[in-house]
Amino acid sequence: MADVAKILAEKGGDVIRISGDATVFDAIKAMVEANVGAILVTGKDPHAIDGIFTERDYLRKIAVEGRTSGETLVREVMTSPVIVVGPETSVEEAMALMTDRRIRHAPVLDGDRLVGMVSIGDLVRQQSQEQSFKIRYLTEYISAG
Repeated sequence: MADVAKILAEKGGDVIRISGDATVFDAIKAMVEANVGAILVTGKDPHAIDGIFTERDYLRKIAVEGRTSGETLVREVMTSPVIVVGPETSVEEAMALMTDRRIRHAPVLDGDRLVGMVSIGDLVRQQSQEQSFKIRYLTEYISAG
């Protein structure tokens, strides 16, 4: 059974961040450049997580409410508090948490240290790889007998 640490070992621990005082436009631009669906929001301490800003936040709190991305600050529309997982969290546990809370991204904290971020896509990909391995192993086992 794989855990979140295994996913981070493969994909890396880089996390895109932005200050809560930045505009939503700046956040969207950073997300597009990094090809990600979420960005962590920091305050005075760039290592502390104040919130998370996602594509869903943009749709619900900017587009639908008629705000402008150039004038709205990220801290005004970010999601907070942030649901986090640990490196030791199993893939199944993380998937259940994210499904239950209806979120697609979760920062990974090792104690109070940010070590990465996982998406629901990362978790599904890991599950799929494990299932493929199990099927291949069982097929070879049956064929050898």
